[in-house]
Amino acid sequence: MDRLVYLDHAATSWPKPPEVAAAMMEALQQSGANAGRGNHSLAIGTGRVLVRARAFLAELFGVSNAQDIAFTHNTTMGLNMAIKGTLQPGDHVISTMTEHNSVRRPLEYLRRTIGIEVDYVQVSPEGQLDLQELQRSLRHNTRMVICNHSSNLLGSILPIGDIGDIVKLHGAVFLVDAAQSAGALDIDVSAMNIDLLAFPGHKGLLGPQGTGGLYISPALDLEPLMHGGTGSQSENSDQPSVRPDRYEAGTQNAVGIAGLLAGVKAVKVLGIEQIHKQEWKLTQLLMEGLAAVPAIRILGPAPGAQRSGIVAFTIEGQESANIAHRLDREYNIAVRAGMHCTPLAHKAADTLDSGAVRASVGVSSTEADVDRLVTAVKEMFGVLRAK
Repeated sequence: MDRLVYLDHAATSWPKPPEVAAAMMEALQQSGANAGRGNHSLAIGTGRVLVRARAFLAELFGVSNAQDIAFTHNTTMGLNMAIKGTLQPGDHVISTMTEHNSVRRPLEYLRRTIGIEVDYVQVSPEGQLDLQELQRSLRHNTRMVICNHSSNLLGSILPIGDIGDIVKLHGAVFLVDAAQSAGALDIDVSAMNIDLLAFPGHKGLLGPQGTGGLYISPALDLEPLMHGGTGSQSENSDQPSVRPDRYEAGTQNAVGIAGLLAGVKAVKVLGIEQIHKQEWKLTQLLMEGLAAVPAIRILGPAPGAQRSGIVAFTIEGQESANIAHRLDREYNIAVRAGMHCTPLAHKAADTLDSGAVRASVGVSSTEADVDRLVTAVKEMFGVLRAK
């Protein structure tokens, strides 16, 4: 069978740069102790890894104080920390139709349990947000505005800087879900007026699963999601006030964070601008190739428009899960099918009943990978004669 073509980078980037695995093995073998839990050399060595990783992330996201970044297990944990640590009964929240369930489910939980109010601003079928509609949705009690930087279904990119200006002028808190943009799109929390930024380590930052983080503006004091040991202020029964300890109860995933540090370094060497340019080029080639398939519908922005490295599509009369299954078993091509944990985006795109096949490129993707997928889909649906 031909080599595996991996086009599921929106879920997890793969393969990782070799230096990621090397850094994780080094951390296991040479600094495998608990940071902040002792003064011996192994604990100190682990602490240095965490400090360096925080510093590299701060530089990447325009964060002035690295201590304002708390490590998390994933973006979902960061979003829950931000949402549940900020909102109070009676608060109003504005989000969008392109949000992942990592935003929608915490919001709906708080709506049921403490009585927050939530509005999801409509987007176009291509995933574009009307800024005037956003402004009209603001209320006197709007406490938070939440949006993803890029839709994990449509690949659309929201104007985060413009949204940040609107939110700041209103005096609300701006939370950005960077699950599909960290490592692939420029992010500057100061320039974009971002108060809270949740990001994964295992996608565009090229680190391992089980890593991520949350930037918390120094102007905010979130209620911690978890309480427990931190190695600091241990004489107090309350959670420490010092950052990042206040938000990092329990043993950190130091081995994973060592891998994340190596991944971020690799991203910096490649360059965000170059990564986005390459991913955009591949998405354009993919869209052009798929357009030859009868009854196909490609979701998201039109060809030539800005988008992230995601191309989702449907084929009339075909089950998305069946298409993905055949691509895997018959062609050794890995894509994702279904709802992608974003039913409101499917509703906006009118694919709620069918779901969609999602191909997503990353830094390791090539034109040959795109050609393999296009050829496979064409063969499956009669555009080309199967070999």
